[in-house]
Amino acid sequence: MTIKTFLSTLLCLVVSISFSQIKKDSVIKSVDSIIDGKLIAPAKVIPAEIDSLGINKLEDLAEAAELDQKWLDELYSNTLYDTIYKSVAELTYEPVNYPELTTDTLKARLARLNARTPFNVEYNPSLESVIKRYLKTRRSSMERLMGLSHFYFPMFEQEFDNYNIPLEMKYLSIVESALKPRARSRVGATGLWQFMFATGKEYKLDVSSYVDERSDPIKSTTAAAQYLSRLYKIFGDWDLALAAYNSGPGNVNKAIRRSGGYTNYWNIRQNLPRETAGYVPAFLATMYIFEFAEEHGFKPERPAFQQIQTDTVHVKQMITLDQVAETTGVKIEELQFLNPSYKLDIIPKVKGKTYVLRLPREAIGVFVANEDKIYAFASAEFNKREKPLPQLFNADTKVRYRVKNGDYLGKIARKYGVRVSQIKRWNGLRSNNLKIGQRLTIYPRNPSTTVKSKTTKKAVNKTGKQTYRVKSGDSLWSIAQKFSGVSVQNIKDWNDISGSKLKIGMTLVVSQ
Repeated sequence: MTIKTFLSTLLCLVVSISFSQIKKDSVIKSVDSIIDGKLIAPAKVIPAEIDSLGINKLEDLAEAAELDQKWLDELYSNTLYDTIYKSVAELTYEPVNYPELTTDTLKARLARLNARTPFNVEYNPSLESVIKRYLKTRRSSMERLMGLSHFYFPMFEQEFDNYNIPLEMKYLSIVESALKPRARSRVGATGLWQFMFATGKEYKLDVSSYVDERSDPIKSTTAAAQYLSRLYKIFGDWDLALAAYNSGPGNVNKAIRRSGGYTNYWNIRQNLPRETAGYVPAFLATMYIFEFAEEHGFKPERPAFQQIQTDTVHVKQMITLDQVAETTGVKIEELQFLNPSYKLDIIPKVKGKTYVLRLPREAIGVFVANEDKIYAFASAEFNKREKPLPQLFNADTKVRYRVKNGDYLGKIARKYGVRVSQIKRWNGLRSNNLKIGQRLTIYPRNPSTTVKSKTTKKAVNKTGKQTYRVKSGDSLWSIAQKFSGVSVQNIKDWNDISGSKLKIGMTLVVSQ
């Protein structure tokens, strides 16, 4: 038998056996089976169960992921701060076409600036590039910062003068934080002067669950002055002290060694970390623009406050900024701006520590003259709070609120018994600005009460009772103070009021 014939026969045998096996299998599947003498019907086909764990395709809860993103947005919110931080870290020095400022004019102005400051403000092409880039691309942001500076710079100058620090050091706060007291970098540096947690503690800045004094304009500036003073004693040069403030004295010393012993900042700059290499040029460029703002036609935005228009009072017991707003009539947003170190908008009372409340001058008199009543009101509000863990917000109780003319976050928060920070978190808001017609999602603290007030409003019997007609500027608290023995809750109960909103001209019962 030839090999060809053998292979052909073998192939036929394999095909025959395979066909036979298929046929046999099909017969087995089509007939009943007999097991232990019992006839068993063929089992029905059961579809395979999909792995309920889906271990290969685990996904995050979409709602939680959205909250995470909102938290990150809130944590790093401040476009201006991020822009400045990025511009310093990624500074380039290519020539910039800005014909409005000639090189000769810039050299003359830098010479004048150099004569009146201890910093080395000498002309070089790199500094010219940074100055022209800022003039060309950051005009609007600089005008906003110039407006804010009217509030912050007097505080900074006073503290720097106490420690014999050059007053021009105030411009460092713009490079560090864009004058945002709650600015927080991605590595945790916080406040106007960007202190890390450990450094803040070293300079006696209180950081707790309620308070972060790295965000306090005066206390953090005192700490910055002390730190800069120490750095100057080490290096004897303000440019190097600035570089050390940013990257640490160790990195500056390494750059000095690598450059062969030079101690002029511009000679060691190429051996410094990238961010620090752009740090001093950014500082000097900012100084130049502020000092010659008028020559370049800058029009600073009008600040909400001047420092001289505010004053402080020592707080004697725990109180919230919401309660201060309710009793003094100052908007919550203004209180948050003036008191940025209180992380939860709560001023605590801690034994051995003193905390202050900064208010507009016109509100200081109101607060001091009515301290006992205000603290009593705060205590009563705290006592109303639930003692167990707070109830989780129910998505079914949310309210869609349309912003009207005259609305602001503090007003809306009081209407629904929630916090300003909660409204911002629920709606992904980065600032306190609102637009008329804007829709907000709100989860009222007591949704059932809110609904009840709309559906079961009862008529108030005013016959034979003392009444009061609401005027502009009135609040429940201020009205209650006009009548002896009458509380805010009395007025609410007697007039079937659930919130704190009043309308000018409405008549309230103020006696039982």
